[in-house]
Amino acid sequence: MKAVRSDPPGVAVVDIPGPETDEGLITVRSASICASDLLYIGWGLRNVLGHELAGTTADGAPVAVEAIFGCGTCEWCRAGRFNLCTTMGDRALGVTIDGGMSEYYTVPTASHVPLPAGLDVRDACLVEPTSVAGHGVRVGGVGPDTAVGVVGGGAIGLLAVASARARGAPEVGLEARHAHQIEAGERLGASRPTGGYDVVIEAGGSESSVARAIDLVRPEGTVVILGVFQPGTVFPYTEALTKEARVVSAMGYCYYDGGRDFDDAAALLAGSPDLVDTVITHRFPLEDAVEAFRVAADKRSRAIRVVLEPSPG
Repeated sequence: MKAVRSDPPGVAVVDIPGPETDEGLITVRSASICASDLLYIGWGLRNVLGHELAGTTADGAPVAVEAIFGCGTCEWCRAGRFNLCTTMGDRALGVTIDGGMSEYYTVPTASHVPLPAGLDVRDACLVEPTSVAGHGVRVGGVGPDTAVGVVGGGAIGLLAVASARARGAPEVGLEARHAHQIEAGERLGASRPTGGYDVVIEAGGSESSVARAIDLVRPEGTVVILGVFQPGTVFPYTEALTKEARVVSAMGYCYYDGGRDFDDAAALLAGSPDLVDTVITHRFPLEDAVEAFRVAADKRSRAIRVVLEPSPG
């Protein structure tokens, strides 16, 4: 079967053996390119990429793939907090094992998340990044009385804007580098940032973005770290200290009392067609993956999320 393998400094479309078992098998209908995939290429990894996936099961049911796997037996997994399992890194898609940017893929059936009516499987690769953003917004305690700032105008930042609005935040300010990201944020209800926010979502993954997040939060406010930082990144401790800012990290997604981040994300996307149309800017067949990754890495292309369709159906 065809798959997309990291081949630094880019990717290659390669033939690999098909899955050895039908258990948990999905036909991959959509796989989106995350900034992390570009990072893995830069690290020199050579795995099959892809952790933002959706497809159909053997009986034709459309599902999104919960791409974090725990051991299933530890106290964290039993509580639904598989994102905190100590074995999670052993099966990191595209990092420690091959990902699912391929025609077919097998994952545990417990990680198959049924899609609600109104969400096309071709768009459902967005459930995974929407879950990441929504988890961070939830961990930050965003609600109807919360003024929110978001730093970073990539897909995660924009999905955080939408998630904060869905939780009733009356004001969401977006700090973004590129004009097309600002325009996308405005379509989702974001305004230009002012400061003094109760909660700031850091989604840029750079020293400048975390410094800006601390700058924008009010004294005793909360900064939620969603960005992935390189080793050696300097954190603005003094600035956070003088505000007594609460700085929390948000890892992936999980179950929580009364819900599941993936279900929340799927419902948000199903009820927000404008969100899908805003975030997915480009689509390519799997065989055009080299061009798709070039577009995803080039901000001049105005790309936000680039989607590959291995088996368009």
